[in-house]
Amino acid sequence: MKLYLVPTPIGNLDDITLRAIKVLQSVDAILAEDTRTSGVLLRHLNISKPLHSYHIFNEHQTVQRLVNQLKEGKTLALVSDAGTPGISDPGFLLVRECIKNDILVECLPGPTAFVPALVNSGLPNDRFTFEGFLPHKKGRQTRLSELAEEERTMVFYESPHRLIKTLQQFSEVLGPDRPASVSRELTKVFEENQRGSLSKLIAYFAQKMIKGELVICVQGKEPAKGKAKRQYENDVDDNEDDE
Repeated sequence: MKLYLVPTPIGNLDDITLRAIKVLQSVDAILAEDTRTSGVLLRHLNISKPLHSYHIFNEHQTVQRLVNQLKEGKTLALVSDAGTPGISDPGFLLVRECIKNDILVECLPGPTAFVPALVNSGLPNDRFTFEGFLPHKKGRQTRLSELAEEERTMVFYESPHRLIKTLQQFSEVLGPDRPASVSRELTKVFEENQRGSLSKLIAYFAQKMIKGELVICVQGKEPAKGKAKRQYENDVDDNEDDE
């Protein structure tokens, strides 16, 4: 009786871990966001297991049935199209219900798009906030206004057809000179990482045909000088205490 959350490659199929392969080989069935996409990966790995749909449109209808199967003793693995289940993908609801029902949940470490995008952005990554996809309509401007005061590096997911609009909105709210980066097609053959001010990124991508999944990293607001000094002193005190 156990639910495994199994991260899958975000592009390069060689990024699957040995442990993930062993788990997928051992479970009774695999829950997939898109059975066609996951089927490609399973065929690549020579794994043949029952494959069932579990996505944002049916998770509320299927979660109790899956919990019942787990309580009966089955072992299931949840995968998304790419990356770690639950990170801007279905997973939270099933995990919550499993915990409520004392069902073991184990999440394997593995691929997720925002980590390599953040690390190679060149922006501060000691403290950051993951925002995922911004609201498309209702609440979008409110959230952007709130983020104007955010001092940590901000990480977003975005689709190709909304990239320019989102960068323009960031520029309007945060200022055109705010440092940022855009990562596209991570781990794939045509991986691209562009870094610079928001205005520079807008000009660059306005001239391109944009394809693939995107991660945007934006540097946070510079803290006030007095606040920055206090933070530095606190960090020094913490380091001395550790020693």
